[in-house]
Amino acid sequence: MALRESGEDYLESIYVLSERQGVVRSIDVAEYLGVTKASVSKAMAALESTGYVEMGKRDVHLTERGLEVARQMWERHCFFVGLLEDAGVSAEVASQEGCHMEHCLSEESFEKLRSMLRRGSDRDQ
Repeated sequence: MALRESGEDYLESIYVLSERQGVVRSIDVAEYLGVTKASVSKAMAALESTGYVEMGKRDVHLTERGLEVARQMWERHCFFVGLLEDAGVSAEVASQEGCHMEHCLSEESFEKLRSMLRRGSDRDQ
């Protein structure tokens, strides 16, 4: 079953929070994403039933499957935010728009774009 954009955002947020603070609680995810605890509970149940997360009594963990998706989304996010900031877009706008851009390209298109831009930056040096 393919993930929707919101599911990818939840996985990415768990990944970022776990890198920052180790243990991630549902309330942390709610605060990070600016959503309600009820929304997080519903999303976590769906992500757990599809094998992307495991819920503990007080925390949430990414499975290997979830970690793979989360890392991919975070890599794309950082790529697009950096690209937009390099183009002169403000950090706030770049972060918001980078979050949308990370979801809309296929893996093939993303890899080709990233490869092309790397080659372009190599020529400039």
